[in-house]
Amino acid sequence: MSGPEVVVHRTADLQAKAVAARLVTRLVDAQASRGSASVVLTGGSVGIGVLSALAATPARDAVDWSRVDVWWGDERFLRSGDPERNETQARTALLDQLPLDPERVHPMPASDGPDGDVDAAAARHASELADVARREGRRDGVPAFDVLMLGVGPDAHVASLFPDMAGVHETERTVIGVHGSPKPPPLRISFTLPTIGHAEEVWLTVAGEDKAHAVGLALRGAGPVQAPAGSVSGRRSTLWLLDRAAAAQVPPALIRPASP
Repeated sequence: MSGPEVVVHRTADLQAKAVAARLVTRLVDAQASRGSASVVLTGGSVGIGVLSALAATPARDAVDWSRVDVWWGDERFLRSGDPERNETQARTALLDQLPLDPERVHPMPASDGPDGDVDAAAARHASELADVARREGRRDGVPAFDVLMLGVGPDAHVASLFPDMAGVHETERTVIGVHGSPKPPPLRISFTLPTIGHAEEVWLTVAGEDKAHAVGLALRGAGPVQAPAGSVSGRRSTLWLLDRAAAAQVPPALIRPASP
């Protein structure tokens, strides 16, 4: 796999629309090649902004949404329907408007589910990943993700993998419970770095000047303990999809301007 590709859009609004269009194209291509597609969603203002942009474009109808598997890279361990859950926000922004197959939507467990605690919930979600992977004929415990989208925090975290926390060192488990998150709420569930790396394409979508330092740090080669975002990559490609503010500290040689 080649190194990361950095695409910079003039504004966050243009970025969201461009990422939404790119996602439609990728899912259509995946369905054309194998009959189905799989996407891992992210939360945060940028991730939900992309979903809102997708909801607003008629191009979304090019995708057969009944043949799309939907996952999340991390989740806040809160009660079902809590407005702070990534799942709840994604459903409001887009998913409730699509003809999805409910069996192919895979939210991470909520705190009012059948599990005793966040670690048990993470283990159950890992079992769901493994079950789907087996049905796809894969032996590594992770399904085929065509696109895995990530936001990046001001501290360079991705999913719920934070700098200097145990999660960035995990190499065996596919999904972990996160305790003591520095960003509320303290309990979360997250894919691990190896799970993220199973995706064909990883897209890091980042906007805002408050993220510029984290983006620059990650793209200058900081390790996973200091900048988890710098250690994620897809099997086939790794795209950093930025607005100009977030790209302010990116090495110029890495940047490819977006098409007008």
